[in-house]
Amino acid sequence: MELHIEGSVKKFMEQYSVTGMSCAACSARVEKAVSGVQGVTSCSVSLLTHSMGVEGSASPDAIVAAVQNAGYDAALKNKGKEESAGTLSEEEALKDRETPVLKKRLAVSLGFLLILMYFSMGHMMWGWPLPSFFEDNHVAQGLVQLLLTAIVMVINQKFFVSGFKSLLHRAPNMDALVALGATAAFGYSTFALFAMTDAQVRGDAPAVMAYMHELYFESAAMILALITLGKMLEARSKGKTTDALKGLMNLAPKTATLLQEGQEVIVPASQVKKGDCFVVRPGENIPVDGVVLEGNSAVDESTLTGESIPVDKAAGDRISAGTLNQSGFIRCEAVRVGEDTTLSQIIQMVSDAAATKAPIAKVADKVSGIFVPVVILIALITTAAWLLAGQGAGFSLARGISVLVISCPCALGLATPVAIMVGNGLGARNGILFKTAMSLEETGKTQIVALDKTGTITQGEPRVTDLIPCEGVESKELLRIAYSLEKKSEHPLARAIHQKAEQEGMEGEEVRDFKALPGNGLTAFLGDAALYGGSYQFISGLVPVSAEVTTRSEQLSEEGKTPLFFARGGSLLGMIAVADVIKEDSPRAVRELRNMGIRVVMLTGDNQRTARAIGVQAGVDEVIAGVLPEGKESVIRELKQKGKVIMVGDGINDAPALTSADIGIAIGAGTDVAIDAADVVLMKSRLSDVPAAVRLSRAALRNIHQNLFWAFIYNIVGIPLAAGVLGWQLNPMFAAAAMSLSSFSVVTNALRLNFFRLHKSNQKEKENKTMEKTLKIEGMMCGHCEAHVKKALEALEGVSQASVSHEAKTAVVTLEGDVSEETLRQAVVDQGYKVTEIQ
Repeated sequence: MELHIEGSVKKFMEQYSVTGMSCAACSARVEKAVSGVQGVTSCSVSLLTHSMGVEGSASPDAIVAAVQNAGYDAALKNKGKEESAGTLSEEEALKDRETPVLKKRLAVSLGFLLILMYFSMGHMMWGWPLPSFFEDNHVAQGLVQLLLTAIVMVINQKFFVSGFKSLLHRAPNMDALVALGATAAFGYSTFALFAMTDAQVRGDAPAVMAYMHELYFESAAMILALITLGKMLEARSKGKTTDALKGLMNLAPKTATLLQEGQEVIVPASQVKKGDCFVVRPGENIPVDGVVLEGNSAVDESTLTGESIPVDKAAGDRISAGTLNQSGFIRCEAVRVGEDTTLSQIIQMVSDAAATKAPIAKVADKVSGIFVPVVILIALITTAAWLLAGQGAGFSLARGISVLVISCPCALGLATPVAIMVGNGLGARNGILFKTAMSLEETGKTQIVALDKTGTITQGEPRVTDLIPCEGVESKELLRIAYSLEKKSEHPLARAIHQKAEQEGMEGEEVRDFKALPGNGLTAFLGDAALYGGSYQFISGLVPVSAEVTTRSEQLSEEGKTPLFFARGGSLLGMIAVADVIKEDSPRAVRELRNMGIRVVMLTGDNQRTARAIGVQAGVDEVIAGVLPEGKESVIRELKQKGKVIMVGDGINDAPALTSADIGIAIGAGTDVAIDAADVVLMKSRLSDVPAAVRLSRAALRNIHQNLFWAFIYNIVGIPLAAGVLGWQLNPMFAAAAMSLSSFSVVTNALRLNFFRLHKSNQKEKENKTMEKTLKIEGMMCGHCEAHVKKALEALEGVSQASVSHEAKTAVVTLEGDVSEETLRQAVVDQGYKVTEIQ
């Protein structure tokens, strides 16, 4: 198989790296700011990859300025060969810089926190020993707690800088919640410490002890430490979601060996130009896309297609960057370099998909936009309500702080993009490329799959299927004569005979006086004997054809095959049947789609008889024959009235239909135009990847629903719990711990997708096999007609029962196996009746 997706990936958008975002409210703020820039037609911000995709005519400077005015920073990602100031390469943009920094912050914070907890809880609650100076000096103990808490706050100053900056921009984010909670705890504790100092000066021991219990320094420090822990776990998990994309980038070789004036010169792969000659030794990765000029080898293309079997390459064959040369030394010419290589375009496709948003994410985005201000309001109301209820200031403030720190907009913001990124990466590793987040979400919702016949269900080129020699003639003799005659023909059917003969190691003999009679056949002389080849009409006018051979040729035609007759002198040598055979995995792929409850329709320009034969072999539900290339798009429009439609095709004439369908899927070995028009690209060119894509989409959507459910339920339950209205009094420290785990749990759940098996049918799909179908039949007049139809239907494998009524003009068929609608229809038609509809 040759990979060829040149020109297939449009640059959907310019991509930027955005820094300073901490939650979904931040990404919503950036998106709103950039969308307001004149000339921007579309903007999508990903909190997961800290990236932003922008479409439109606005300049990069204007876009970066808008981000900076919103309180963040941005840099244009570098997609070309040269990097300049203000741009970031794809690898640099995806590098995990957060986790190492957060690890250091957490380690230092925990060191000071442990000392603080010893003073605040160890001594107070469990009587752990302190130096004599501190034993009865509660003010000194309070001052130590204040100092240690201040150090932890300085270590985690990023929360305060980001949070208060967002408040100044009137766009509060998650950091604002943390900063307000920690500041409130620290501020009230400082006030209590001063009050306690005054009480100690006055010698009021009971007041000193009362104020000692009002110190919440450890809560402020614990909140910051736990949120940092949660952020670190989240950053580490988020880094894993982009592993597939980083893995693709790492496939690109850094150097290439060029041939310059007969000498081998090693240069950076980015410096290879189109037309350069390069060499690849066994065990080396191919640096750029090219064509083999000299040598033979087996190339492992599994990194791009997922196909484990190496592909043999010889002079004239295409090779792709990032694939592994396994056996031979090859000399090649560079055809596509830099960002035009197949590998670069796959990386761009996956990266662009990560920068887009799925429709389901819009709900979470809307909630995130107003989430933080609402939480701040709830915290203020909670504090005021407890004060009015007669509780003390410390108790009331603790409830308000708990509300602030338990609330988590991050879980909402990450619910969709992490699942999309992991799903896209899993698809890319299996040779299934989703161009956008929307295509990943919508593929699983399909109800009808329309398959182009040629090149999609079938191989796309004729093959010899049957050799039927006449009595006294051997198969090899028939093939040898046919090859000698067809050798000079350029007809597609002749190429099938060439291929078959070459596989058998035959060398055809030279013929003379060769003539091709358009629409009829071929004539030539081999020695003194005249040779003839062609259709039944042509041969039957030259030599006698027995009734047995005629019947057999009609059977072959019914099976969708083209019988070619060959004669020598005045006698018939036999028939060779040629057909565009279906791919090995096509019936299984169709069966899997139907088991998912999806209706499968085949579109073809062939006549009804040939189309029906292929349809029965493939097992499709419906065959629409005689469709001209320009008519496919109108057929898709009609199918869309019955449900969501996927169109699968590979040719230029499929492009309008691919665009018209809800989701267009292009076969990777197809034309650039078809791939460009599609929403999903199958790199392996296997039809079995269509049900795999549907399964992956459904799994990703399930994962998104789980994430959103957890994110919403967590906040719906957590906020009232923290406010104390459910009868519990939640300590701010436990609230911070819950917040830390919420985002981590969402990302971890998304990572489970990496273990999903795309090509394995699940139990629900198997259960769909038992079902009933109703055929509406015309032409039945009596009980005998019913008996004929019933017998024909029940003779089919997979049909357990058929209830037929000539009065109702129906046949209700109970299926226990996989039986296509076309097979049912054909069984009734063979009995002389007409099927008008199948439900």
